[in-house]
Amino acid sequence: METEQIPPSVFGLIGARLDYSFSRAYFGEKFEKLRLDDHEYRNFEISSVDELVRFRESVLYNKQQRTTNGKNEIIRGLNVTIPYKENMLQIVDHVNEEAAAIGAINTVVIEDNVWTGHNTDAYGFGKSLEPFLPITGNALILGTGGASKAIAYTLEALQIPYLKVSRNPQDDHTIGYASLNKDVVSQVQLIVNTTPVGTHPDNDQCPAIPYKHLTSNHVLYDLVYNPSLTLFMKKGQQQGARVSNGYQMLVHQAEKSWELWNK
Repeated sequence: METEQIPPSVFGLIGARLDYSFSRAYFGEKFEKLRLDDHEYRNFEISSVDELVRFRESVLYNKQQRTTNGKNEIIRGLNVTIPYKENMLQIVDHVNEEAAAIGAINTVVIEDNVWTGHNTDAYGFGKSLEPFLPITGNALILGTGGASKAIAYTLEALQIPYLKVSRNPQDDHTIGYASLNKDVVSQVQLIVNTTPVGTHPDNDQCPAIPYKHLTSNHVLYDLVYNPSLTLFMKKGQQQGARVSNGYQMLVHQAEKSWELWNK
């Protein structure tokens, strides 16, 4: 009697622009190292929220997804990137307590076709920030998207006061870029860029902050990791600031995702 074959396990990344994706290469190498021949990591480029809803429905109604070569497979886990971290709150069946508190999801665990949303960005950022602690001054978070929420959550846990900076400030905890004068920058020690500004191929771009007021007391942390040395970081270095890109954060959050998928 023939035993039923277990369908391959598929994991993937959901986002709008994934040609620069860290995750597929990282997990591809991981599966190879662990000799998980029945595991695959894919990019799922989604162009709109409507398409995201249709993607969810397609998985809901087809527990085993069919590939183009006719084989069955099961989608077991997803990572989520720009711009769908907040939209995913409305897509999943359950939201983990930490992801609900942050207000953004970057990891989805799929078990028996039930989607549970988690956030591993906060964990990844916290681990990667450790070499720069303690931060004794205030912090600025550049951007107000899904990634900024995880950064804010982590800074609150570390009791580091912060302000968000936006092109269109909407509340009392957010200021405009025009407000970043010498007085504000002198009270700040950590500046975190959570926007995609400066990502390859736009290497000649950087957030519009007054870099001339930076000193060796400042830490510039860029969530962008490609290029590895962004213009934001270069301008900080020129003023003596310590800098970091988002690569280590990605590694830590990816490992946390893998842990959640395998619980």
